[in-house]
Amino acid sequence: MDFNAPMPSQPGSGLVMSIGGVLPVKNLSQLHAEEKAQAQVANSRSYITNLAGHVKSRWSSMRDYKQQDVEPRLLSCLRQRRGEYDPEVLAQIKQQGGSAIYLMLSSNKARAASSWIRDVMNDAGEGAIPYILRSTPVPELSPQFVQRAYQSIRQELAVAASVGINPSEDELEQYLIARKEVMVNELREHASRKAENMKRKMDDQMVEGGFLDEFHKFVDDLVTFPYAVFKGPIVKRRKALKWIEGVDGQYTIDLQDELAPTWERVDPFMIYWAKHSAQPDDGEMIERHRLSREDLSAMIGVEGYSDAAIRAVLDEYGAGGLHEWLWIDTEKADAEGRDADLENDSGLIDALQYWGSVQGKMLLDWGLDDGVVDDPLKDYPVEVWLVGDWVIKAVVNPEALGRKPYYKASYEEVPGAWLGNSPMDLIRDCQAVINAAARALVNNMGIASGPQVWVNVDRLPQGEEITQMYPWKIWQFTSDMANNSAPPVDFFQPNSLASELMTIYERFHDLADNYSGIPRYLTGGESPGGAGRTASGMSMMMNNAGKAIKQVISNIDRHVIQPAVERLWMWNMRYSDDPDLKGDVKVVAKGANALVVKEAAAQRRNEMMQIALTNPMAQQIMGVEGVAALLREQAKTLDMNADRIVPSPEIAKARAMVAQAQAMIQQAQMAQQGMLMQPPPGQGGSPQAGPTTDSGQRLADGTPVTDTFSPMRTS
Repeated sequence: MDFNAPMPSQPGSGLVMSIGGVLPVKNLSQLHAEEKAQAQVANSRSYITNLAGHVKSRWSSMRDYKQQDVEPRLLSCLRQRRGEYDPEVLAQIKQQGGSAIYLMLSSNKARAASSWIRDVMNDAGEGAIPYILRSTPVPELSPQFVQRAYQSIRQELAVAASVGINPSEDELEQYLIARKEVMVNELREHASRKAENMKRKMDDQMVEGGFLDEFHKFVDDLVTFPYAVFKGPIVKRRKALKWIEGVDGQYTIDLQDELAPTWERVDPFMIYWAKHSAQPDDGEMIERHRLSREDLSAMIGVEGYSDAAIRAVLDEYGAGGLHEWLWIDTEKADAEGRDADLENDSGLIDALQYWGSVQGKMLLDWGLDDGVVDDPLKDYPVEVWLVGDWVIKAVVNPEALGRKPYYKASYEEVPGAWLGNSPMDLIRDCQAVINAAARALVNNMGIASGPQVWVNVDRLPQGEEITQMYPWKIWQFTSDMANNSAPPVDFFQPNSLASELMTIYERFHDLADNYSGIPRYLTGGESPGGAGRTASGMSMMMNNAGKAIKQVISNIDRHVIQPAVERLWMWNMRYSDDPDLKGDVKVVAKGANALVVKEAAAQRRNEMMQIALTNPMAQQIMGVEGVAALLREQAKTLDMNADRIVPSPEIAKARAMVAQAQAMIQQAQMAQQGMLMQPPPGQGGSPQAGPTTDSGQRLADGTPVTDTFSPMRTS
């Protein structure tokens, strides 16, 4: 026996002794090698290879179209926002010499537009999401609700019959109509409460999912590029801290994984679409991702992703990364002031996320379950993730209507086109003329700032410096052999064209205001003349300017806010287990409606409050609950905690029930006390009634409570 040989149970031997015999043991590298081999076999299957080829083919077509027709315009907008000339324009300026000044008019307009949009969208309050949920005018009747209503009507009719009330057919019809109105009102109130519960849930999800932060980035893209893209809700796995109460009553922190909806602003340079598309749901689309190893690792274990393919990607591209190099990356990095070489050597891994519709026959050929594809001739929406040659995800779009979680809007929409116009596009010519006027102005100022000198060099002595001029300089000249009477040196003053150039600047600055719809007085830099000098005149001018921005916000409401909120609502309806959240509701984006003059709206609310609090007829119609609801809404507009000022309808109703029960108990106790004060039977007489002074208290039925209770009055 060789004692130097490793024992079977030692590490690295590949064997271990057991009761039933010898079991193989594999180290970590062997396990990784086997996983990679299995992933390569799976990825080399015909349907996966065909799927990867299809995505690459569509990527090539979309990339070529965007490189030729779209990306140069995106770069021009980015440089214009940052105050930089396009390379060819800068080369011409340097060739001609002079100043290369760039006035930041476009950046100023973009900042003003962005602030204006955010101010309007956040009109409901700081951190509020600009949307509301409303129950539909006629909510759908659930079978359970109808059954309960029928049972209630039967019971009421049975009670009426038991006391000898037999209504006629007309009376019964009127009764049923009245009962239906009551049931519909109850159903509407029930649906409204569910809509309020759902909105609170969605507001919390949006805050935790980063909706507002990403939306503000989206607005910056909107005022810079011909289009801006918003994405969500995207369900992601994330770490969350939970406080767990122990048996001893102490709380400890527990780090847990949770799936939560999130939102993203999509870089306009990273989105690709089919030529004929005007919106994301019109056709195929690809988003290009730059993923780190941590991003890929976080996908392991997430439903829909192939763990084996992801591990193979991490193993194959872990060292240097996989970068789908494009010329736009270098140009964009240069325009943003970043080092393009560092960008290319970042080690990030490129991934293509493909969204499109394919024929069911092709899905069956790719190996999808025929239970998913019920008709081979129909088109089915799919989502495919491709990294190099690896397909790490291939699923049918789980959204019920097959819509993509992308939303596109433009500052100025062009019907039927993906590309709209941003403020950069609208004032590009004005910016070019203003820059030209500024360059000419600076050059003219330099030339006209001092005299120009001409010198007869033939009369200069040897070594005389003509490039230096200073006070009290002595000029030396030789004699003129031709007896020319012209002086050897002379001075002249170039004309200053500053006034004309400033007139050009002001004229095109005004045109930029008109073209963009963003007047300069919005930024507070310049006070308008004429009617703008008065408060009413300024308000009128602001209202007129608001008509232009109202169309922009309407684009955001229609194409971004409403579909994004609807998708989150559908996700909660589908996956939430809370029955109090689910109801028949309608999503209303209210960004454009927030342009109503705030002062006028506040004045109308105050008038309504004055009527509700001082008019007895209005109080009788509205009731205590109606007045309380009005006070709650008024408190919300003042950014107050409405729950601390005015109780909710549920709490108010509960308090009223408690007060009524206490009053009934008090009445019963006082009645019992009065019975004890009566004389025994047969003694005659009656107890003396006490004083009837009103104490100011009232019973549940409105009867005044006197200081001394008379049992004779209650009998």
